[in-house]
Amino acid sequence: MINAASANPVLRVPPAAPAEAAAHLRASLARYADVADVAEALAAGGDPGFVVVDSRSSESWDQGHIPGAVHLPTALVPERAGQLLDRSVPVVTYCWGPGCNGATRAALALAELGYRVKEMLGGFEYWAREGLAYETRRGPARRDADPLTAPVAGGCGC
Repeated sequence: MINAASANPVLRVPPAAPAEAAAHLRASLARYADVADVAEALAAGGDPGFVVVDSRSSESWDQGHIPGAVHLPTALVPERAGQLLDRSVPVVTYCWGPGCNGATRAALALAELGYRVKEMLGGFEYWAREGLAYETRRGPARRDADPLTAPVAGGCGC
């Protein structure tokens, strides 16, 4: 048994039991996808089995977005989702990056409308930082991969 008074900050609250941890982590994976997994699924060709939704403003969309993404700003989800999305197809939302909760708000709005949703962790920021191709109003673009975010092929190297 860990003595809470003498434990380091990591173990001051003991880790969850393995079954509890597994249930929590499985639930997390049901709600989130990372940039590398989304990119791999899209690059495989054919129907990836989901649609990607960019929940940012028109100005942000024009600066850069994932190829093939649907532009659906968060505030417009209630009025436009039914015109742009099929409820039988899972949706992966993204916004700018970890400092933005637009993808969370869009995912919530879509879930409340009956869509199955996941958020893409890292958002467009990490898509670009991992050196993946994107589209702008001027055409295709790509930046060099940031070695801190994409040290090996496949994103974080996980």
